Amino acid sequence: MASAGKVLSGKKKIYLRRLLRLPPPRTTARLKLPYSMFAADGRLEVRVTRKRQDIIAAQELRYSVFYEELGASATRRMAAKGRDFDEFDGRCDHLLVIDHNLPKGQSVVGTYRILRHEVAMRYGGFYSATEYDIMPLVANIAQTGELMELGRSCVHPDYRTNWVIQLLWRGLAGYIQAHEVKYMFGCASLPGTDAQALKLPLSFLHHEHLAPRELLAHALPERYVDMNLMARDEIDKAAARKSLPPLIKAYLRLGAFIGDGAVTDRQFDTTDVFIVLPLDRVADKYREHFKRSEAAPAE
Repeated sequence: MASAGKVLSGKKKIYLRRLLRLPPPRTTARLKLPYSMFAADGRLEVRVTRKRQDIIAAQELRYSVFYEELGASATRRMAAKGRDFDEFDGRCDHLLVIDHNLPKGQSVVGTYRILRHEVAMRYGGFYSATEYDIMPLVANIAQTGELMELGRSCVHPDYRTNWVIQLLWRGLAGYIQAHEVKYMFGCASLPGTDAQALKLPLSFLHHEHLAPRELLAHALPERYVDMNLMARDEIDKAAARKSLPPLIKAYLRLGAFIGDGAVTDRQFDTTDVFIVLPLDRVADKYREHFKRSEAAPAE
């Protein structure tokens, strides 16, 4: 989960200028927008779009989940509009799950925000760069294949079923294939801002899933929260895994790594960790998420 409306400090602006001086990414195949596919019963659709009305609907869902359900602190503008938004929305592709049995203004029930390297370098960098130094990671992998940032993931509480999650993953699958994506990354959140209260999952992630040097992103110094809060032999791994949010567990099952250091996000009352997933690490038993072209009917 990523905070909206942050003002970049002077140091961060300098960092983003450095990031933009990296060699340009190679151009990949274009995905025709809006790209979509339907569940077998025709009720649920997964769509990749940049249409303004689709983005507004996604922002309204994000506001409902992040602010009304989970208690994030909205700005006055967000509260007045009933939408979660920031400057990155207009640069991103938006992956939506739509229920066509619902009224048009309420039909978006799941969303992901996607920002590809090719686009990020043209319009000012990645959101993750406001929390992490991703320069080494981008410099090391950008020339070996397309990379994309994922964020603002949420699903309406009435639709948190396996089939809706599958639709989101299958939408990502089409996107990944069309753009020849080799790496996915972004920030994922644990609830709360007390690092000591989160020492078990944070220490587990640090000791068991830290990224190798060439993929290691570091929390920016002014925002760095140490994750190494327990010795490795003190960690109850089963309890630590159980304490992780479902989305982080899903990424780890697919083979994701974790960055160095967490970041406190007080607007969302969360502690963020950096996730990077080389798609060639995706375990065989989970490859179906990235290969199926037809979705099963919703439950």
